[in-house]
Amino acid sequence: MRHILIRLVLLAAVFVTALPAHGAATVPFFPLELPSYRAGPAEMFPPRVDDQVAPPAPSARFKRQTVAYSTAEPAGTVIIDTASTYLYYVLGNGKAIRYGIGVGRDGFTWSGTQTISRKAEWPDWTPPSQMLQRQPYLPRFMAGGPQNPLGARAMYLGGTIYRIHGTNQPETIGTRVSSGCIRMANEDVIDLYGRVQIGTKVIVLPIERQAASGRGRRG
Repeated sequence: MRHILIRLVLLAAVFVTALPAHGAATVPFFPLELPSYRAGPAEMFPPRVDDQVAPPAPSARFKRQTVAYSTAEPAGTVIIDTASTYLYYVLGNGKAIRYGIGVGRDGFTWSGTQTISRKAEWPDWTPPSQMLQRQPYLPRFMAGGPQNPLGARAMYLGGTIYRIHGTNQPETIGTRVSSGCIRMANEDVIDLYGRVQIGTKVIVLPIERQAASGRGRRG
């Protein structure tokens, strides 16, 4: 700062000595302008808070892991424990891979046995007519991709409207929020997708049965 002031004083002295003599034509005086500060792009357009925050991850208890699991079903069977919001892929010998899932909200749970009839990577989404009647604001079609609510993979269950699919809302894993489909974190649905085949048996346990037995109770 000091060297700038010294420079201004010297410039002023030179300017005064250069003034014309009395009676001579004068030159208009323009005040000396210092360079103005200009904010950079990062200061003019700071990043939004939303852009800096990653989506919340599912609770640690919904992390994919191999667990002890007793069942009479053969290896390769998928068993969905609706009440506990877990999906089990049976490995055999008393073991299974357990995944956290999101399930149907009140009034939209179901149970039964189906088989996987179709598999799709980054599936398109066409909401069924029943859903559009309840939620007419939904798009009639959405191409597959990161913003698609079906996520990275989908496994279609028999001839029903239900699927096991990924999600772009991983924070909903462990909750009851869907219209009956089973949702998984994208990294988990990709893992399961690689293990199952067309024709894989899927058993969806009734929520009342699990709640009554206390098995897999939510913590």
